[in-house]
Amino acid sequence: MKQLRIKLAIPFACLAFIAVLALFFSGSHSQKDTNVYNQADMVWIIVATALVFLMTPALAFFYGGMVHRKNVLSTMIKSVVAAGVVSILWIVVGYSLCFGESINGIIGNPSTHFFFKDVIGNKPWVGAPTIPMLLFSLFQLMFAIITPGLVVGAVAERIKFASYILFIVLFILLVYAPLAHWSWHPNGFLAKMGCLDFAGGTVVHISAGCAALAGALVLKRRKSHLEQKEIPPANIPYVLIGTGLLWFGWFGFNAGSALAANTIAISSFATTNTAAAAAGLSWMFFDVMKGKKPSVLGFCIGAVVGLVAITPGAGYVSIPHSIFIGFFTALISNIAVYIKSKTTLDDTLDVFPCHGVGGIVGMLMTGIFASKAINDAGNDGLFYGNSSFFFTQAKGMLIAVAYSFTVSYLIFKFINFVLPIRVSEQEEEDGLDSSQHNEKYSQGTLLVGEKEVMRD
Repeated sequence: MKQLRIKLAIPFACLAFIAVLALFFSGSHSQKDTNVYNQADMVWIIVATALVFLMTPALAFFYGGMVHRKNVLSTMIKSVVAAGVVSILWIVVGYSLCFGESINGIIGNPSTHFFFKDVIGNKPWVGAPTIPMLLFSLFQLMFAIITPGLVVGAVAERIKFASYILFIVLFILLVYAPLAHWSWHPNGFLAKMGCLDFAGGTVVHISAGCAALAGALVLKRRKSHLEQKEIPPANIPYVLIGTGLLWFGWFGFNAGSALAANTIAISSFATTNTAAAAAGLSWMFFDVMKGKKPSVLGFCIGAVVGLVAITPGAGYVSIPHSIFIGFFTALISNIAVYIKSKTTLDDTLDVFPCHGVGGIVGMLMTGIFASKAINDAGNDGLFYGNSSFFFTQAKGMLIAVAYSFTVSYLIFKFINFVLPIRVSEQEEEDGLDSSQHNEKYSQGTLLVGEKEVMRD
């Protein structure tokens, strides 16, 4: 019992230590910012930053609506709590690891912006010269927040909350930060190799998708999955609300990655909307062709897959080509979900077939359809006769997949060694809302005595 109390006190003690340590850092507030910025760019990136943040609660609705109703709250909070954990971690060392002075193209120097040192009043980030570094860092923070939240869908209904908190910390430090540095820092080795990732195909979606696969393998199957029970979604309107908010927020995610209010941002906005529309229809119509009825879930999942697929190439491909990217990726992910359903893999909400496979196909599609006529900072792809760039994209994708899966698998194994990662069979049966949080989702139910009954 004493050991348990000590373990329960560790998260609070860590936060208290950081809070006290923060007293000794000023964050360079006294420096006068003499740089000249573009006010239109600043306004747009502030808006884009808020839009990307909106995607985190949107994801919570998207995932929360698809799980069993006894696990709704536990699923939703695992996405949202990342906003707390990653925000603190980002200020302490996360931003430095991603965008600090490069150490051999592998990782940023953690001391560069430790506790946001020299972020305020410093010269702008090299890739965003028209906005303050602080704004750039906040925009990038929102990407870091949502990435571990994506993994929730694969390990839902069976992972302990405390274990997931530890996963967020280790994932950001050991998986997200290196990939962000490799891809988005000008001295990162993937960037120097010529690999293009406009808004997070490798950094966000491949990393989260592969971590989801690793987590599902380590946690093994739920009891309901072993017994092949069909679990009805808790609240399909939640899924629809989540999809709409994700779609809306994704405009900031992709168009904001232009880091300026310019034509690339507008083009990215258009390709994002077009790919999502094509993918949602593709998934739904493909299901109909297989004999199913058109479903809300089908269109919503397909639209999100399209948003994932267009992310790495949003600012590099044409609007007409984004139709094909959305259409084709939705087909591939739909087939991947079907294949997964025939295996023993228990990826609860199909995170790997949707985000992992979607990110992989999106990276390859960027290697095919990217065009300098759209963005002269990019490259011409295979469709325009440049096979070498396609193979560069494929090589970068394989590196990201191998690294993300391997390190994430080791992280889950380490957490399981330090403290049990999976809830007990009884806790799983009772539901994680009750067993992990002592709370209950009661939408659509009435309490009669100690029993729940569905409302008419």
